[in-house]
Amino acid sequence: MTEKTPEQLDRLRRRAAFLRELDEMRALRDRIAPRRARVRQLREAMRRATYHH
Repeated sequence: MTEKTPEQLDRLRRRAAFLRELDEMRALRDRIAPRRARVRQLREAMRRATYHH
């Protein structure tokens, strides 16, 4: 069941590209607004510490 259809491969490729662009956008935003980035990181850390999934 490791064979993927062309549609699945295309979807995975588009998803990988999207995630790459999302990472780049976050990095750019963090460079532009470092204080906001710090606040976001603190909020994420608090969320991780509060909710145990």
